[in-house]
Amino acid sequence: MTYRILIVEDHNLLRHGLRSMIAALPGYEVVGEAREGKEAICEALSLHPDMILMDLSLPGMNGIEATAQIKRRMPDIRILVLTVYKTDEYVTEALRVGADGYVLKDASYDEFVTAIQTVAGGKKYICPDVSIHLINDFLRRGDPKKAATPWNKLTARERSILKLVAEGRTNRKTGEFLNISAKTVEKHRANLMHKLGLRNAAELILMALDMGLIEHASNPSHAVNGASDGPAFPSDISSGKPPDGSMMSPE
Repeated sequence: MTYRILIVEDHNLLRHGLRSMIAALPGYEVVGEAREGKEAICEALSLHPDMILMDLSLPGMNGIEATAQIKRRMPDIRILVLTVYKTDEYVTEALRVGADGYVLKDASYDEFVTAIQTVAGGKKYICPDVSIHLINDFLRRGDPKKAATPWNKLTARERSILKLVAEGRTNRKTGEFLNISAKTVEKHRANLMHKLGLRNAAELILMALDMGLIEHASNPSHAVNGASDGPAFPSDISSGKPPDGSMMSPE
């Protein structure tokens, strides 16, 4: 029986390299590729692979949200995260939403193969570098759940909006992507800026970069200057307060 794998990776060279490595493994084949989260969900629904190699930093919908949606719809698909991030926020969140394994992109070839074989065999896999980092971080900071990091101050919806806005999308475009109204996007954005103590778009983009939500600002001018579909930031955002004084719950 051939084990079928879907690769989700937005860098062409790495995606082609992964396809070649997997093709060289007896009993494994690549049945599809995707370059961003929404495409990954569509391909998973269409192809129903046995395993997905999932990058976390993707344009639009990130790999954690894509993993969560795929696992809710098709829990039998195994998902192996392949990423550069080894901070506890990314690892714990990926495992929480259903990832079956976690391996770093700078892993050796042998470790990569071990990760695939372990997850394909129905077991969980966390690469040694990540395991050591988690232990050291836990000992240094205590219970990660209690640590007030920028990542865990935000809801999943707020992290999605932070990422999309930092990529240069307007309120309307962000709302269309997430299937919510532009007004709801504006309120979520005000809330997240209030939580993180951000004063302007430049600080928002830097925070998204620091959190690893984006690799670079796709179109910073849009995020800073806004667009014709409405102001990029409410007029009272600089005060650190949501426009209506309330905190919106995630949708």
